[in-house]
Amino acid sequence: MKIVVIGGSGLIGSKVVDLLGGQGHQVVAASPRTGVNAVTGDGLAEALDGAEVVVDVSNSPSFEPATALEFFETSTRNLLAAERAAGVGHHVALSVVGADRMPEMGYMRAKVAQEALIVASPIPYSVVRATQFFEFLDAIAGIGTDGDTVRLAPVLFQPIAADDVAGTVADVAAGAPVGGIVEVAGPERSRLDEVIRSVLRADQDPRTVVADPAAGYFGTAVAEDALVPLGEARTGRIRLAERRGGAGVA
Repeated sequence: MKIVVIGGSGLIGSKVVDLLGGQGHQVVAASPRTGVNAVTGDGLAEALDGAEVVVDVSNSPSFEPATALEFFETSTRNLLAAERAAGVGHHVALSVVGADRMPEMGYMRAKVAQEALIVASPIPYSVVRATQFFEFLDAIAGIGTDGDTVRLAPVLFQPIAADDVAGTVADVAAGAPVGGIVEVAGPERSRLDEVIRSVLRADQDPRTVVADPAAGYFGTAVAEDALVPLGEARTGRIRLAERRGGAGVA
């Protein structure tokens, strides 16, 4: 089966390409780096020729609300149009758990807009929503840092390894369209401040983590359960300690 991975050169995309290729599929890693640009449309028709599945794991170059919205709406419209012309039978997109529960965060509004375009399209689809990646925990700590103190809201948190996200995306792409959302989260649920405190301790980082309900998430107020699945979800197999050289939740 020919599967085109949009964003195939990135963190998740490169892993998805390897997984699907290892299963014997004909996989095309499509990104501006390979001459395929979903925002401008350059190279899309050629890349999608003969494709049965398109996996979109591309990401906005900026979290700035207007930029993110323009990126996701433009790229998704171009992709869906090219897929209709090519006769693609399954569109798979990576999104974020809780995106629809954080309307004050511009990036999440952009992801919700992307999902709405996919749902409205006649192309059969599957949306994979993942929780925050282990690989982004340092950035989350950085956002909350003020001097030697990291202030984070003590909200529920269930981060996941990028390898587990890629595995779920690849599994969904190789299967039949679900016509809905598949959620995936890490195997351990704790609280945001506790997870980051453990990560910094494992890294021998001297910063002090303070649980501050007013800190929100990336400066935006979030509900207690906004970052975790509320219902049925798949669970990754990789624990935080395996990715952080012994960091566990304490």
